[in-house]
Amino acid sequence: MRIFVTGGAGFIGSHLCERLISEGHTVTVMDDFSTGRAQNLAQLEGNEGFTLIEGSILDTQLLNTLVSDSDYIFHLAAAVGVFNIVNNPLASLLTNIRGTENVLEAAVQRNIPVFVTSSSEVYGKNISDSLSESDDRILGSPVTLRWSYSEAKAIDESLAYAYFVEKKLETRIVRFFNTVGPRQLGAYGMVVPRFVRAALNNEPITIYGTGEQTRCFGHVYDAVEAVIKIAFSPNTIGKVINIGNDFEISINDLAKRVIAETSSSSSVVHIPYEEAYGDGFEDMERRVPNIELINQLVGWKPQRDLSTMISDIAREINAQN
Repeated sequence: MRIFVTGGAGFIGSHLCERLISEGHTVTVMDDFSTGRAQNLAQLEGNEGFTLIEGSILDTQLLNTLVSDSDYIFHLAAAVGVFNIVNNPLASLLTNIRGTENVLEAAVQRNIPVFVTSSSEVYGKNISDSLSESDDRILGSPVTLRWSYSEAKAIDESLAYAYFVEKKLETRIVRFFNTVGPRQLGAYGMVVPRFVRAALNNEPITIYGTGEQTRCFGHVYDAVEAVIKIAFSPNTIGKVINIGNDFEISINDLAKRVIAETSSSSSVVHIPYEEAYGDGFEDMERRVPNIELINQLVGWKPQRDLSTMISDIAREINAQN
């Protein structure tokens, strides 16, 4: 197939592009390199089935040209990372909402299937034991900009679903839960690579808040396998599907695991959210995915544990030094 990937130079996108090329597809990537990096796709340079174009999903002329030459669209382009969202809220909202609308509108004109990537952020402050796809969203005030990413991703989902219902466009939506692995940057607030890099340098590991908040981390290789299974299965059309690992760990315990598994002498430092993100910042206490639906639909379960995630990230960081 001729596959068009928006945001394909990003963390998850670059791994997806490698997988698509390995399966014989022709892949065209558009990325504005705001958070993605061309070097993430360096191993695909020179491959005759791969093209990388610098551009924005807000550029409708370029977008329409690239969409018209494709058979399937993976839409991963988005403003990501808590620091990025809080510091650049307006640009983030425009990219995440208007950009997705542009992709869907270009696709529906040519009836090209669209795979939309969303986030567990849509659940907001819902701390249920196991968040399933139909669970309620619990959010803070709209003027607490920390929630603007959640709002934008929810609108993206509503848009994609509306195009499916009203326009009969073939859409699929996935919600990623804390995906980690090689190529992920700690600069945007991504906790595991930030901890691992600090540990390898024997520098203090900084935890925002009390550290009692819990998360569930999934390996990017598992996530890409899930994406491939969902994208090309007829029983996933029009569905919203969680992708994640349901192993739960506190951020304090995560720091301890990273220190132990990297044989680090790092200490742990806690700083208040306000100091890291500014006044009025809110976070969620826990976020645990229910992954029954994806298992029922395509038979997927995560295969890689936290130790593998830590060692894979550490190996990449060491190779760069």
